[in-house]
Amino acid sequence: MNLYHLRYFVTLAHLEHYTKAAEKLMITQPSLSHAISLLENELGISLFEKDGRNIVLTKYGKIFLNNVEKSLEILDSSIKTLKLIGSGEGKIHLAFLRTLGTDFVPDITRKFLEAYRQKSIEFNFHTIATSVDIIQGLKERKYDIAFCSKIGKEQGIEFTPVASQELVLIVPTNHPLADKTSIDLIDTIPYPQIFFTSKSGLRPIVDDLFAQIGKQPKIAYEVEEDQVIAGLVAKNFGIAVCPNMPILNSMNLKVIEISSPSFERLFYLAMLKDGYLAPVVHEFKNFVIEHAQI
Repeated sequence: MNLYHLRYFVTLAHLEHYTKAAEKLMITQPSLSHAISLLENELGISLFEKDGRNIVLTKYGKIFLNNVEKSLEILDSSIKTLKLIGSGEGKIHLAFLRTLGTDFVPDITRKFLEAYRQKSIEFNFHTIATSVDIIQGLKERKYDIAFCSKIGKEQGIEFTPVASQELVLIVPTNHPLADKTSIDLIDTIPYPQIFFTSKSGLRPIVDDLFAQIGKQPKIAYEVEEDQVIAGLVAKNFGIAVCPNMPILNSMNLKVIEISSPSFERLFYLAMLKDGYLAPVVHEFKNFVIEHAQI
């Protein structure tokens, strides 16, 4: 079935006149008649019937017209969208860790949109709890690009460091350690701690910090999200090593600098190594790397 024949059919159905339809389509009347005959032969039904000097749709022609117009509308919309993307415009599906949603992501995406304000570009933001889930989403092509922690065993993912975040110790305001401004992790060992779950990209980092001091902390709870960890600490469920997030300043807890061992958490721009990047996504990737905060 020829796509042009379908478009010819729609035009003829609306004008109900071969000569007028042929003129509008800028083809000869015999060519239009031949195209409709081929279409009717393939379908095995008559789409039109005579009505005086004009023609009208048959019962089945009306049904077919409705379905063809819907199909062409979907097709034309898809073509328009893909052409938009191919020209360096369109929508970017961006996934990121929640901790990056209050500052880094809004800042870098706003700067990008302002730099390319002459183009029609939108972001579809996907806030995800863990880096493992983000990477899985990239593999399933749910997202075009992402900001997350680096997962060492993911050979099919390209990780580029683009931002950093300090790790701090947070404790309840009435905790014995609350009077300190800096601390060695060795001094946290006597107290129950709230840890990230094994799914979190931050868990191996925190585990390594305690491995460096040769001590095992008392893990009271394991939680996926850093904001939930902060909430539990504020309510005296334990102490925790977590990213130094802006939200901590508005919570009922004490933020303490970790003097030893020192560490700075890195965040990465992640994408499939062999995956296709639309022009607009490629532009965003380059923009982020050029404006990396490390």
